Amino acid sequence: MTTRRTVLKGVAASAGLLAAPALVRAQAYPAGQTIKVVVPFAAGGTTDITGRILADRWTQMWNTSVVVENVTGAQGNVALDRVAKSTPNGANIVICTPAVTTNQFLYPKMPFDPEKDLAYLSQTVRIPNLLVVRNGLPVKTVPELIAYGKENKGKLNYGSPGVGSSGHLSAEIFKRATGIEMAHVPYRGSALALNDLVAGNIDLIFENIPSCINLVRGGQIRGVAVTSAKQHPLSPEFPTVGATVPDFDVSAFFGVAVPSGTPPEIRKFIEESAVAVAKEEPVRKRLAELSAEAIGSNAQEFSAYIVSERQRWGRIIKDLGIRME
Repeated sequence: MTTRRTVLKGVAASAGLLAAPALVRAQAYPAGQTIKVVVPFAAGGTTDITGRILADRWTQMWNTSVVVENVTGAQGNVALDRVAKSTPNGANIVICTPAVTTNQFLYPKMPFDPEKDLAYLSQTVRIPNLLVVRNGLPVKTVPELIAYGKENKGKLNYGSPGVGSSGHLSAEIFKRATGIEMAHVPYRGSALALNDLVAGNIDLIFENIPSCINLVRGGQIRGVAVTSAKQHPLSPEFPTVGATVPDFDVSAFFGVAVPSGTPPEIRKFIEESAVAVAKEEPVRKRLAELSAEAIGSNAQEFSAYIVSERQRWGRIIKDLGIRME
């Protein structure tokens, strides 16, 4: 199984000290201060891998200490709130996830305003989920899973990294579209859920591909289908869920955000640095090995994408009737 340490070692060895953006050399920031990359989920998952790749490269590019801090809770809200309310000087950067487009529709009260309190600087990674099942479950395709679920009414369960995660929403959309029943077993992060799937304690999970692809390829669990609208070019061996369930399309993303009051020159510095890392060929190649697509969009593009995703998920979550108590 590929660990985040292996991922980072491979990226660093391949990338070396690649050239940083010109802005890095022109600005006083970060001027030797320690920078925190806040990851809203536990170590070991795709969000964590993304954060550590960025922190590792920025440490080299900026010639300063960039460390990762894992802050869990409330499907990302604890970490996002901490960064949103931190001093807007660039010392705290958060890895934002689909939570910034969904949580405001899931929670009756938010501790911060995701539309006003954070500045979204760059989408770094995009990935679909992969529907995976325990090896003992007698299904290999989406039609077989649907048939099994209908024949064994109420017996299936599925894990997720938490209520409101893209894995949870993928499963709920799947349930609604197919009419099968599955009990939800939420975990505090992907690693715990995958451990239970390998052990056979849960039946299936919709999980970000980088977190589970090596387990699938190692034969510890079985991959069934990807959740993107089209076959994933980095994992062409898997068909789409949408080939059986019309219009099924769910993808996760990871990006970089800072408090909205952060000075424009620092925001631009971090934006350009994030774009630069995403464009490094060794980084793109390493992410591709984990079936993750490096994006490297700018702040304008990323902000527009988040607005469109909020509109989409607001409608879906209201239709599904999912709420956090």
